[in-house]
Amino acid sequence: MLIQDARFLTSNARAQDCPAPTLPEYAFIGRSNVGKSSLINMLTNQKGLAKTSSQPGKTQLINHFLINEDWYLVDLPGYGYAKISKDARAKWARMINYYLRQRPNLTCVMVLLDSRHAPQALDLEFMEQLGTEGIPFVMVFTKADKQSGSRTSQQVVQYLEKMRETWDELPRHFVTSAEDKTGRDELLGFVAETNRQLAEAQQAEDGTPGA
Repeated sequence: MLIQDARFLTSNARAQDCPAPTLPEYAFIGRSNVGKSSLINMLTNQKGLAKTSSQPGKTQLINHFLINEDWYLVDLPGYGYAKISKDARAKWARMINYYLRQRPNLTCVMVLLDSRHAPQALDLEFMEQLGTEGIPFVMVFTKADKQSGSRTSQQVVQYLEKMRETWDELPRHFVTSAEDKTGRDELLGFVAETNRQLAEAQQAEDGTPGA
């Protein structure tokens, strides 16, 4: 996929106020400090599109970016960030949960996982919840450049083995690095292919011939 245009569209505290659900939507979420903003900037090839910060928890709203006038990339607040009030954490959880369950055009959730760490209970629980509720998602391992390739592979295998304890069929996974652009073509290719399948399904439903 060639990204010719990527621009920030809007930020909202309520899923109900998000843009009209007319385009496929891919939501990026993970534990705080997983490298989400850096990954978004790498994918869109724009260094300052998503705001990065050394302080976790900077993303506090549902941020929509319009890509190629064709699909939405959504930056969601991170979970598991402890240095905010209990009320604020509860507010974020309600906002995210409502968005994930009620957004009709949500096509896939990109669950970001730090490739340097062993499987984390919070991540496993989050993905289990998505699976239980039938919300499509893929696993996106980040920060592969922070360690050797063999170490990254070992960590990914360990994660997948842990997932197999409760999953009959594993979700698709990608290994990425915002620093050296590892996984960029694969992840964008997945989005392009998914969008193509959605368009073909819509054409079939409408009874219109394909392009």
